[in-house]
Amino acid sequence: MKYRRLGRSGLKVSELGLGSWLTYGSATSEETARACIHKAYEQGINFFDTSNSYYGAEQVMGSALKEYPRSSYVLATKVFFPQGKGVNERGLSRKHIMEQCEASLKRLGTDYIDLYQCHRFDKETPIDETLRALDDLTAQGKILYAGVSEWSADQIAEATSISDRRNLRPLVSNQPIYNMFERYIEKENVIKQCETDGLGLVVFSPLAQGVLTGKYKPGQAIPQDSRAANDKTNGVINSYMREDVLTCAAKLADLAAELGASLSQFALAWVLRQPVVSAAIIGSSRPSQIEENVKAVELNLTDDVLARVEEILSEVSGFAPMR
Repeated sequence: MKYRRLGRSGLKVSELGLGSWLTYGSATSEETARACIHKAYEQGINFFDTSNSYYGAEQVMGSALKEYPRSSYVLATKVFFPQGKGVNERGLSRKHIMEQCEASLKRLGTDYIDLYQCHRFDKETPIDETLRALDDLTAQGKILYAGVSEWSADQIAEATSISDRRNLRPLVSNQPIYNMFERYIEKENVIKQCETDGLGLVVFSPLAQGVLTGKYKPGQAIPQDSRAANDKTNGVINSYMREDVLTCAAKLADLAAELGASLSQFALAWVLRQPVVSAAIIGSSRPSQIEENVKAVELNLTDDVLARVEEILSEVSGFAPMR
């Protein structure tokens, strides 16, 4: 495993992190989840990402990591989405942040959270209120660093400006979706803003929810045991189920094979080509998937290969995945 600094901070995270969205606490048994978490740790992954909105994932993640020294891994969770029906049980108000941090600490079974992330932007709460709450949690030692997820370039810039003016601890990370098909962070200046403000990217869905593993074949029925076949409410993966997208994935798989790599390894290496990316968060329902994916950190892509990728991706027209 290789490690990168999380933005401008001194914290080092593994180039691949293990996430728990749509898997641990819901779709995957606790026994399997624990096996995957242990395999990831054994493979050198030290970054583990979850959320208070992931249906029990915090408990599973915290329990599985109890076997290891707390200083040996980086534990990240999030706050924003509704946790009840009350008007204050959602968003990024000081009240909700403080209450949910305490709740996450209990579910995770730990004294502190390494990286506490604002899961989305809250238009109803002043950014300075949110930043002050995060700064106070850091001063209390309940969190060590603060980050955001899916914030726009303008939102990140405003947060940085406020932190500078009020001498608050700066944000260190942003967690957007990013893969070969979903590249809005390139087009909307999110990457540039994060580079300017010193935020590291910890990107999710780098394998396009399985599309960039070769699981789904053009001209063939969707596997019945797959996420695409069973999660009809998942707009993101359903938007990938197009013949031109799957054909493109098949061509990328052929290119990966020329390099002696699997499509998933190739897709992860493509994401990690960006210096601003601190980590790519993978999901896993089997320990063997982790063993395969970690090999991506050894794969270096030349300019010629990257040019061929762009040529293949150009064949997909009008693609606008849901997010």
